[in-house]
Amino acid sequence: MSIPKEPRQLMINLMYLVLTALLALNVSAEVMNAFFDLDKSLKHSNALTKTGVDATKEGIQPTLDKKPLLKKPLNEGISEINEEVNAFVEYIDEIQAKLIDASGNGDGSVNEGDYINDDMNNKPRGKKNKDVTTKLMVEGVSVGYGAAGTTYQGEGPYGPEIADKVDALKQKMIEIYSNTIRNKDVMKEGKLKAEEVEKRIEGFTNSIPLAVESLESIEKKAKPGTVLPGDDHKTVWSKYKFKQMPLAACLPALTKLQTDARNTQATAVNKFAELVGGREIKLNKFFPIMNAKKGYIIKGEKFEAEVAIGAFSSEFAKTASISVNGQRIKLNAEGKGTFTETAGSTGKKNLKLTASVTNPLSGEKMSGNSEFEYEVGVRSATVTADKMNVFYIGVDNPVSVTVAGSSSNSIKVNGTGISINGSKGKYTVTASKPGPAKVNVSAEGFPSTSYDFRVKRIPDPTPALGAGPNKNGGAMGNGEFKAQLGIAAILEGFDFDAKCNIMGYELTRVAKRQDPVSQINSGARYGGDCKRLVSQAKPGDTYYFDKLKAKCPGDAAGRKLPSIVFRIK
Repeated sequence: MSIPKEPRQLMINLMYLVLTALLALNVSAEVMNAFFDLDKSLKHSNALTKTGVDATKEGIQPTLDKKPLLKKPLNEGISEINEEVNAFVEYIDEIQAKLIDASGNGDGSVNEGDYINDDMNNKPRGKKNKDVTTKLMVEGVSVGYGAAGTTYQGEGPYGPEIADKVDALKQKMIEIYSNTIRNKDVMKEGKLKAEEVEKRIEGFTNSIPLAVESLESIEKKAKPGTVLPGDDHKTVWSKYKFKQMPLAACLPALTKLQTDARNTQATAVNKFAELVGGREIKLNKFFPIMNAKKGYIIKGEKFEAEVAIGAFSSEFAKTASISVNGQRIKLNAEGKGTFTETAGSTGKKNLKLTASVTNPLSGEKMSGNSEFEYEVGVRSATVTADKMNVFYIGVDNPVSVTVAGSSSNSIKVNGTGISINGSKGKYTVTASKPGPAKVNVSAEGFPSTSYDFRVKRIPDPTPALGAGPNKNGGAMGNGEFKAQLGIAAILEGFDFDAKCNIMGYELTRVAKRQDPVSQINSGARYGGDCKRLVSQAKPGDTYYFDKLKAKCPGDAAGRKLPSIVFRIK
């Protein structure tokens, strides 16, 4: 691409390059943050794994005390494995510290000067530094290097050295596990044959995640030119992992090696724990469980329930038992059995359960008891008006219908004197005239049965002016009175979604030493004449709202409402 001669075009090109660089920096910052989040997550996982290993070792000690032939060789094997892994983890920690310091202030120790913030919990100052990682991990330092001048003189390269230590640790772990499990006392107490021992060793070896990547794997992943011909495997791995890689990417790569070591440690310790039956089983609370298909059944039906032991272990399968009212229940390998009983009479039935189990490790026998109650009844139906015990004209009346022992899909509902719509136990009733009504219910195994209800009009609303405490009459301030727009009809204490409308009324003003003046108003809001009459209100005046009429849902004609009177103050 030729360089433009025009100054304006040259400036535009330069600005484009600067913008592209800024965008690249922004993406880089996001990637850097992701690397640090990954490293933090791996370190947290390593801490949890170490805690789990310590807990496993401590948990098997009570059982090892009862098996002296296993105690010494297993504890020695676990201790050796822990020492080897801890030493490797500390070694990687030292390499990470050198990288952080060399890319920071280079004073020979990791301190506040090596981090962006002084709390040392933030990002390293040299998080984007690729020169330090390449020098210390791949090339080695032959002369003074770092901010302090000679701190890292003659060090590295650490990449191939780490690969050597990874291979050495893996072989050491296999050796410790193999020697421990081949111990004659371990084989005797664990009842292990030579073939089974070799099979366990092979399984452990194949399960170890700790290893450096093979040449074949690296060649598939690496960019062209990354792997140089003639390099040995560990040098190739070192270049692939660390050459020209920013510090932020190298730290989690090193922590991943610690994770693999901790996981290998956990695998070995857990396999040792298997030889003693894992942790000691302590049953401080034992209880049977009954899972009934129904808690209420119909006369003539069978009661069926699944019974099981709470917190059941497969190790209990040969020693556990459950009985119901003295009848022993056959249990499967999962500790579950089935109890059946035919209901011959109505009423409540009690079942007494007894369970016992023998700890396969300690030989201790424990038992527990519980009771279960179910009820036997005859088929019946229930019809419930969800709002009140009556149906109201002009509104939707929700109704629930259930038939004990029958599916909601088989229920059939219709009405006499009313209309019913709905299905599966939920219905809506509408009515058009007051009087008696019936809801007729039938279902599979349940004959048609009628239930009586009453149909009523919606109750009379209460006339109100405004929303204050004296809205239904009494003393009212002059300003408040003039601010109202008309009369409303309120359905107080009515649970349905219904609204009544004022049809009209007569408004009369009685002023001091003046004759009464009346106006007829149509509708709820003040018309022009009534509005003028209200605007003349003065303290001491009295206003009468008479001949009030309202119409509610379902009404064929308006209904009369009581008068309300207001004294202006």
